[in-house]
Amino acid sequence: MSKSIAERALCLDDFEAMSRRHLPRPVFGYVAGATERNASLHDSAAAYAEWGFQPRVLRDVSKRSWKRSVLGREWDAPFGIAPMGLAALAAYRGDIVMTEAAGAANIPMVLSGSSLIRMEDVIAANPETWFQAYLPGDARRVEALVDRVAAAGFKTLALTVDVAVLPNRENNVRNGFSTPMRPSLRLAWDGITHPKWSLNTFLRTWATHGMPHFENSFAERGAPILARNVLRDFTARDHLNHTHLALIRRKWQGQLIVKGIMHPEDARRSQGEGADAIIVTNHGGRQLDGTAAPLRVLPAVKAASGNMAVLIDGGIRRGTDVLKALALGADFAFVGRPMLHAAAVAGRAGVERAIALLAGEVDRNMALLGIESLDELSPECLVRLG
Repeated sequence: MSKSIAERALCLDDFEAMSRRHLPRPVFGYVAGATERNASLHDSAAAYAEWGFQPRVLRDVSKRSWKRSVLGREWDAPFGIAPMGLAALAAYRGDIVMTEAAGAANIPMVLSGSSLIRMEDVIAANPETWFQAYLPGDARRVEALVDRVAAAGFKTLALTVDVAVLPNRENNVRNGFSTPMRPSLRLAWDGITHPKWSLNTFLRTWATHGMPHFENSFAERGAPILARNVLRDFTARDHLNHTHLALIRRKWQGQLIVKGIMHPEDARRSQGEGADAIIVTNHGGRQLDGTAAPLRVLPAVKAASGNMAVLIDGGIRRGTDVLKALALGADFAFVGRPMLHAAAVAGRAGVERAIALLAGEVDRNMALLGIESLDELSPECLVRLG
């Protein structure tokens, strides 16, 4: 059944339309929405439409390859799955089905620090999973979290640095979403009117694994997802600075990525603190509304990044988007919301379908662009439109 549902999608955008029908309004709004006017969310996608290709013709592209190496590992596609919090609320065992699909396709998947499944269980499903952490405000909790991530077996840590304070996500309020979610008549009605999600995701999770908790924000277990009065531990992070990044670098022996870089000077500072890579991202438009699209700042950030790998996420929905990002300087791309929408409607089969669709577009688009290798991509392949 899930396979037939997955096969109805002909592109990544189709999964969002399916997910809108499948998920209760609060959950869909949380996944699909961003902050205030959603200006950054929309600009992230719009930026890709401002570039056109200049294809070359009569070139032998029969031996083309879309494999890509980053951080010392070769992957079978130039994109991975970005970290998304509360994935298991939208899809049954969402983090696990996404990382299993990623492992089968040999692409990276990043587990969110705001996930509802223990990091130890997720990495057991795919030992190549990366972990994304939010820094606790207390240095002692920082060290304890890093120790736990290392003990679990993760080799790559992505540290998110663009969350000094909580943003104004008024769309969550309008949709009736909160973390933790609070019992209410409205929430009950949303469950009744979306029985497939209620039975196959929420109640199945509760019956099989008990009440979901924020499992990975700290070294210890966090708050439950459904409560009347328990507030999620949003420890203040507005005092964090580069000394905390230096602390992480001293403690963490694996690959270290700094996620949330949008300015060349921050790229330089990250390199100076010993980061192996950065992710150029505006947090999916979920932090400071009005932040530029990652693609717009990518060339300048790349120029300031020295020998660090430069990764990008935000607004990528097509294989053409992936190729444009690589042409403008990204070493690798990440896709978030579409993969979670796919997991929500069809589980692992949905994520596998989404990966295959995007990889197929990259393959065809390379041939039509006239390139055999992703290394041939450069700004000369593009022209600014308008």
